[in-house]
Amino acid sequence: MITELENALVKNRSQFHPVVQFNPATEKLTRLNFSETNTELSQEIIADTNLFSIYIDKQLKNNNAKYGIGGYNENRKLYKRSKLFDSDEPRSVHLGVDIWGAAGTPVYVPLGGMVHSFAYNNNFGDYGATIILLHQLETVAFYTLYGHVSLADISKLTAGAYVTRGELLGHFGTPAENGNWPPHLHFQIIHDMQLKEGDYPGVCKLSESETYLANCPDADLILNMMKYLH
Repeated sequence: MITELENALVKNRSQFHPVVQFNPATEKLTRLNFSETNTELSQEIIADTNLFSIYIDKQLKNNNAKYGIGGYNENRKLYKRSKLFDSDEPRSVHLGVDIWGAAGTPVYVPLGGMVHSFAYNNNFGDYGATIILLHQLETVAFYTLYGHVSLADISKLTAGAYVTRGELLGHFGTPAENGNWPPHLHFQIIHDMQLKEGDYPGVCKLSESETYLANCPDADLILNMMKYLH
């Protein structure tokens, strides 16, 4: 079922500022697959941040791509690297879109709003530095989450401060500040924050995925990048 939020996002899709700089006329994207079907990606690589970073860099270089991208509603094998996602039923279904690229890559505000909250979620495999913005589109309030940014970006934020479309919001963080991941941005749309601040699950249990995906529509409705995959 198409929600009121999804309708508003689709209707205004052409108005969003790019979240990252990308010129489809001269630059390329490559889809990165982290599901069980990717037999090239071993648990040894996943568990070692340096080996994982080398793997990502190799994928980008081999495909002559500026960014690797993908992951919405992908049932991933990545999260075995961290006890953070471990339980009777591990969390494995990804709720946002990841954009993998160089540390320091600028991140921009796609549409005006205000700073809802921010935090340093400093667990191995967590978001690291995290920013959440609140927006209103037509009559619908919703949130965007930016995970794995740099610590410097959250050091100057104030909750409640206004942000404008196209404003520089942050940068891809290094592994030391982004939860020990290869540099990337986790971008997620959230309808209801459920009273959480500075954090919201970016990965859920398969048994709960229908509920979480309904609350977190496809982030490419704002990113507008998946259509450029070759």
